[in-house]
Amino acid sequence: MAIAAMVAIPGTVILAAAAAGTLGFDFLSYHQAAVRVLAGERLYDPSIQQSGGFGLFYYPPPFALAVLPFGLLGSSAAIWAWLGLSIAMLVTAIWVLPVGRHVRWATLLLAGLSWPVAYALKLGQVGPLLLLLFAIGWRGLDRPAILGSASAFGAIVKLQPGIILAWAVLTRRWLAVALGVGLLAIASLVATLVLGGTAAWWDFMTLLANVADPITTPHNFTPGAAAFQAGLDPEVAAAIQLASTGLVIVIVVGTALRLGPDASYLVAVVASQLLSPILWDHYAMLLLLPTAWLLERRQWWALLVPLATSVAVLFVGAPAGLYPLAFWAALLGVTVVGWRERRAEREPH
Repeated sequence: MAIAAMVAIPGTVILAAAAAGTLGFDFLSYHQAAVRVLAGERLYDPSIQQSGGFGLFYYPPPFALAVLPFGLLGSSAAIWAWLGLSIAMLVTAIWVLPVGRHVRWATLLLAGLSWPVAYALKLGQVGPLLLLLFAIGWRGLDRPAILGSASAFGAIVKLQPGIILAWAVLTRRWLAVALGVGLLAIASLVATLVLGGTAAWWDFMTLLANVADPITTPHNFTPGAAAFQAGLDPEVAAAIQLASTGLVIVIVVGTALRLGPDASYLVAVVASQLLSPILWDHYAMLLLLPTAWLLERRQWWALLVPLATSVAVLFVGAPAGLYPLAFWAALLGVTVVGWRERRAEREPH
């Protein structure tokens, strides 16, 4: 069933996108960035004022170097190569999860039913790569080289996963922090040299300032944006976003200091998206990680988290608020179950 779901649902979305000429919509921004670097042109356009348009590259400069090999291919060949790699990364991420075999198969089935997964593959987004890096980090929590490397590469792809390094500081994983920071420093230095100086970094920061509106950005699914799309005033929506951000930070710090490593790590993973000013719907695929952790502990209600954003829900016109609610359900679910586990460990038997 899991294999059939993965083939049928994402496969149908991918084939429909290919027929319509929209396959790899987001990946083409990576491809064009790689082509610009190879041609010695400017990497960013700092005049862009809104996120989500075609061909807009607003990822850290080192990520442009990571996708350089795709710039050597034509756009069509590059799209299919990236798609194949993305599917491999998705399946590998589920395969390496530190959970039982039955939970892995259940997670693959949920991935096959998931609209965020199908949409991320259709767009050519980096979600499968982030899922793999987070899964590797989870499996390697007690291995500093693995945790530090996975965290650093996540921050190279997008800034938000850098919160894992902050989590590592709170949990005193100093060697992982040192390795992660060292890798980021090396990647940043190489990017600066290849891109011809610090101008790309200034363009990158200018671009982020222009497109990081958490309230009015179209198709954004932050708590504040969902409130704004529901008809609330921008000031009220902004207050909701601020409250959500503050509470997430408190929970991340509290769980890092009080809960076990698995639970607090997954809280940080979910928080990396809730703290972002831009939360696209396809990033809900990352909720497969806390869902797998909860299912391993027989928390069957967790099935509702990915099912709430499944392909089937598209046909009932789910409100925008469903996405931040799914992230918050995963965050609170891991926090509560992790707290119960920690308390049970401390009680005398």
